[in-house]
Parts: sequence; structure tokens; C-alpha cells
Amino acid sequence: MIQKELIEFIFESASIERWNDHIRPSRGFSELDKQAHKMVYAYVFSKLAIERGEDIDLLKVAEGGIFEFLHRLVLTDIKPPIFHKLMDEKGSQINGWVISSLDKMISDLPLGFSDKFKRYFTDADYCKNEKNILKVSHYSATKWEFNIIYGMCQSYFGIEDTRREIDEQMRDFEGYSYFNSFMHNQNLISFTNLLGELRFQQRWSRSPRIPATSVMGHMLLVALMSYFCSCEINACDRRIVNNFFAGLFHDVPEVLTRDIVSPVKSSVDGLDELIKNIEGEQMNEKIYPFIPDDWRKELDYYTHDEFDSKIEKNSEVIITTSEEISKSYNSDEYNPLDGRIIRGCDHFGALLETYFSHSYGVTSSTLRDANRGLQESYRGRTICGINFGEMFSRFAIE
Repeated sequence: MIQKELIEFIFESASIERWNDHIRPSRGFSELDKQAHKMVYAYVFSKLAIERGEDIDLLKVAEGGIFEFLHRLVLTDIKPPIFHKLMDEKGSQINGWVISSLDKMISDLPLGFSDKFKRYFTDADYCKNEKNILKVSHYSATKWEFNIIYGMCQSYFGIEDTRREIDEQMRDFEGYSYFNSFMHNQNLISFTNLLGELRFQQRWSRSPRIPATSVMGHMLLVALMSYFCSCEINACDRRIVNNFFAGLFHDVPEVLTRDIVSPVKSSVDGLDELIKNIEGEQMNEKIYPFIPDDWRKELDYYTHDEFDSKIEKNSEVIITTSEEISKSYNSDEYNPLDGRIIRGCDHFGALLETYFSHSYGVTSSTLRDANRGLQESYRGRTICGINFGEMFSRFAIE
């Protein structure tokens, strides 16, 4: 089971403010939000590259994104220009220090996570194509942020230098066909822009919290926990990929409907089902037109009945249990997805948001009641052999 120390370390990213020496929006510019948006870009660029016959492994894209996220968290206080210069001149030594800093937290993670993490930063030929995807995604998310703050900071010393550096880096990516295809596809640009708006949608909007996490940041937390849980049950590659990206995209409809809290959904009989129908209509009208037809089926698989465990068999989606998937369908050919695990990780993300705000001294009856209610719901509960009850108990508000 993932160590509490690692979860605490990951959650710190929600408190790390980006561009904190510039005028910027009050929300949506945390390191957690940036990393989440980066992985949205990574999904899009990976799909485009695969369409062009490039050898891209989506599992390595997901894992590389996690590796780079953890790496950046260790070094996040360094300003980007200084960071890149240090990495150019002392990269191997810095990577060695990062690896040693994280070793205790990641050494017990299953499916060789620690070994893959070390290899990612020591073997230049490992995941080369996937590293390029993630580099392009990193700068694309940075450029998206910079476009927002540039108008506010035109009088700042050095802002034009920053603009030129980012633009030069983006021009360097023109050698990648998938990047050129993206830059000439206004629909895909609109798709990534629209999902970027989830950075500004605050979770628990009626209850003050520290840090005030966004829907976008929450989506990445769910994706990360879904990945770690998938590894714990020895999931096949496609199952891990599905669980990670389904976790990442599970709240996409909220960019259109905003966050409708659970008490509202359960207040009237049939309201939850009506909301799901409205979300489906909104996805069909305002999200799916932005993406290619053959992507829509996959995104629908991730976002429709997103908390049901399911497989595909004979071109038919079959709702099942995660236990049954592990027993009979843990193979890429069945395209398995563990919606019940993702739901547990979704609730776990909410639990962390209540716990950390309370631990930082900002709490309310809403947060305390939510934490206790989630604790009670998951007490002694396992999903596919994963002890969610124990996971939840480690973050209880006393």
C-alpha cells in the first residue's frame, strides 16, 4: 500500500503556487493543476502520435508523467530558467540526489515502480518517445499559463525574455508531426483550453480550505491513486492505462455543469439520473465535437458510468465487478476498467482535501462531517483486495 508520507508529499503540490513572482489569477496556478493539465496535453499528443504510426506506449506516458511530477516536486522551488540550466550542466548528479531523496517513499511500490523511476532518469534511451511527448506537454501547459498572465505583467522586467524563451522552445517542437497537427487543429486546441478551465473551478466552494484545490487538481489526484491501486492488484497494462486516464477525465462533464455536490444529487428521487443524462447531452453537444470520432468512444468509456467496473467483449461493454475482472478478464484484450476503484480513489481525494485543510488549521463542520462520513462509509471496506478502510483511517480527523 502506498505510504502515507508519499501521499502527503504529493498533496503538497496543491500548495505550491506557480508564477508566484508575477501577477496571476488567484486560482488554477498550483503545481498540482499544472501537472494535471500537462497530462491532458500528453493524452492528446499521444493519440495524435499513435494515429501517425509512432511507437508510443500510453502506460509509459502515464508513468513518465508521474515520475516527472515527483521529480519536479523535489526541485520545485527552483525557478524554471535556473532549473533548466542546472539540469543541463549537472543533470545526472541532480537526478541521483532526487532518486535518493524519494527512495524511501517509493521503494515498496509494486510492479517495479522504483526501478522504473530510477531508469527513467538515468537511461537516456528509456522511453525516449514518451519523454518527448511529456516535454511537449509540459511546455504546452506552461504556454497556456503564460498566455493568461502576459497581459497582466507586460510592465514586468524580463517578461519579454520569458515570452521569447517559451516561444523559442515551442518552435523547437515543430519537428514533431503530432505537435504540428495539434497546432493546426483549432478543435483540439479548444478541447485542451476548455479542460484547462477546470483549473479555476474550486472544490468545496462553500467551505474555506487550505489549499483550495481545483477540480483539475482533484482529477490528477484520482488518476495517481487509481494508478497505484492498479499496480497493487497486478493489473494488466491496458487496465492500468484505463484506470489512470479514466481517473484523469472522470470529472470532465463538470467543465460544463460545474460541481453538483452529492447532497444535491441525492436530495430528490431520480435527480442523480437526470443530472447524468444532462451531462451526457452536454458532452455530446460541447465536448465530443472537438475531438476525432474514434476518440469519442474511448472518452465516453472513461466518463459515462465512470464508477462502474467494466470490460469490452465482442464489441459490447459489459458491467461487472473489479473482483471478476481480476479473476477472469485481467487482460488487454478485454479493455478492463475499474470504475469501483476509481470511485474509491475519488472519495479518497475528497477525504484528503478535508484532512489537510483541517491539519493546516482551516476547518468547518462541513469538512469534519464529510471526513467522518467517508470514514464510516469505508470502514473495513476492501475493493478488489485493496484495503480502502485502512487507507481512509490514516487520514481521519479526530
